Amino acid sequence: MTTPEPLAAPAPLPRPPEPAALKAIGTTVRQPAANAGTGEVILDVTGLNAYFGAQHAVRQASIAFREREVTAIIGPSGCGKSTLLRCLNRMHETVPTARVTGRIEFHGQDLYGPGVNPIEVRRHIGMVFQRPTPFPTLNIRDNVAAGFRALPRHRRPARDEIDARVEEALRGAALWDEVKDRLKTGAIALSGGQQQRLCIARALANEPSVILLDEPTASLDPLSTQKIEELVYALRQRFTVIIVTHNMQQAARVSDRTAFMLNGELVEVSPTGKLFTTPSDPRTEAYVTGRFG
Repeated sequence: MTTPEPLAAPAPLPRPPEPAALKAIGTTVRQPAANAGTGEVILDVTGLNAYFGAQHAVRQASIAFREREVTAIIGPSGCGKSTLLRCLNRMHETVPTARVTGRIEFHGQDLYGPGVNPIEVRRHIGMVFQRPTPFPTLNIRDNVAAGFRALPRHRRPARDEIDARVEEALRGAALWDEVKDRLKTGAIALSGGQQQRLCIARALANEPSVILLDEPTASLDPLSTQKIEELVYALRQRFTVIIVTHNMQQAARVSDRTAFMLNGELVEVSPTGKLFTTPSDPRTEAYVTGRFG
């Protein structure tokens, strides 16, 4: 099959009261971005089904993600949150027996269409996992630059350009000032929170349009969690961010929109303030008020 040309990245483009639902999760909703809900749809999911063998993990999910907006996906363990996320950049298919039906369009192009290279998909739709995954044999600089190794030589930037991209990515991940004097040291010497920001920098170095975060603070201490949350909130100025989280307070703090999943079904997608204050579905209300999950 012929590999398509890389998909073009888009050009950079009063708080609600605290009713019972918000009091139940013990937080307030952060003010949404000025452009929330008005940006171009960058990633459009229609009728998505995901399977692990006979297990039907995601059922007929449809959701649109807009440019420069943070969407949180919440729900109890095993509801299909991470599976949905992994489908968005074709990581799901790396699991034996996994398969997908339905359609996911990125800038109007079917990501599962014939001739689409999944490696190119993952360059435009980057992913950061629950636990920090720095490459243990590489130094800090080479960890961030790792994505360039997968490029054919004729598309690989010159070393000076790679160094500039590494610095830009580390600055974007709010890590440059902490590591600029030790770029040649091993990445595993960093703290857990720094390693996670390094992984975010590695994704940013590829200049993606979308960043997927799968419970990125689940293994971090509160201070590191706060830094990641502040970073996520800042990243929406340049990127579409989709974050899976078990933490409803975190979803309320960082996202513009929130999606609630239950038993593989995408139950409700609403602006975050509305979902946590006046949800449309009684199952959503039961979850956010702590009656189950």
